[in-house]
Amino acid sequence: MAETATGTPINAQTTIRSFRPLDHRACRDLWAELTDDDRRRYDAPRQDDPGAGFEHFMARLELSGMWVAEHAEAGVIGFVGLILHGRRGEVDPIVVAGPYRGAGVGRALLDRVAAEARRRRLSELSISPSTRNLDAIRSFHRAGYDVLAHLTLTLDLSESGRQWRDGIDLHDLRFRY
Repeated sequence: MAETATGTPINAQTTIRSFRPLDHRACRDLWAELTDDDRRRYDAPRQDDPGAGFEHFMARLELSGMWVAEHAEAGVIGFVGLILHGRRGEVDPIVVAGPYRGAGVGRALLDRVAAEARRRRLSELSISPSTRNLDAIRSFHRAGYDVLAHLTLTLDLSESGRQWRDGIDLHDLRFRY
């Protein structure tokens, strides 16, 4: 479905459209929500300004497109970015406000960024969810992200003794997450 001047409708209340400069504050707030969610998921200390990372994200040279989900009454309730790495694309980030998760907003954002990747004839589109975010992993899998193409392993150098969970096996190796 092509995007019109007013956006692609998800339902009667919500549309997907291109990011506009006036969306900055709402997207920064959503970034803060994402940061706080990850902080809780990994038992990390709270940041003074959890939305500050959005400014770094917006300055990325590889950022090639951004779309928002806009609710008729609530305003911007989600956004997705497309990062280019040559002929490969990366979804980064995808954020949906808590009250709207599970309502198809994230899927609509994923469909929009995938349509753009196809239009640009990218060879692949990847996404890197937080390992502990099982809801996101399940959602991405349902949306077709079912190829395990890359893996990031971490050596924890923190002195805080971060609490990792035990329990993921891959190629007969045990990993914490």
